[in-house]
Amino acid sequence: MHLLAHGGMLPLYQPLEGEQKISPRKRGVKQGVLIFLLGVLVVPILAVFTSFAPGRLSIMFEFFLILAAILCFAGGPLRMLFAALFEEGAQAYQYMRPQSYAPPAIPAPARLSALPPPAANQTNWAARPQTAEILQPPSVTDSTTRLLEKPEPEGE
Repeated sequence: MHLLAHGGMLPLYQPLEGEQKISPRKRGVKQGVLIFLLGVLVVPILAVFTSFAPGRLSIMFEFFLILAAILCFAGGPLRMLFAALFEEGAQAYQYMRPQSYAPPAIPAPARLSALPPPAANQTNWAARPQTAEILQPPSVTDSTTRLLEKPEPEGE
């Protein structure tokens, strides 16, 4: 589709002048992955602290453990989902002709056909008969009209 829309040129994926290198969508997905991986690190550490904490401090660590687990393991994937669905994707790219597509210095010959050239005179074939003139197909209304015009029985 890109080739047809841009005259056979493939896009060079370089951002236009003055634009940021990473799209907001990609940045949001990276943030979600980072939050999730942070949870993989923080939740076990808080679990260890909770098991070794004395009395009231243990209750505080349990609260932070539950909070960290919910925020990281639910918040990370939700952040990735939000970024993928609602944030703006990559910016417009320039369509440029790469160096390998540069036109040759010698003009190219006219477009060649992949088919063999047509024969000058093909007299071996007989002309097809015009079969459409032999019998015209009946129309739908003709058959319906014939059904309505049936003769009545003579006993009435």
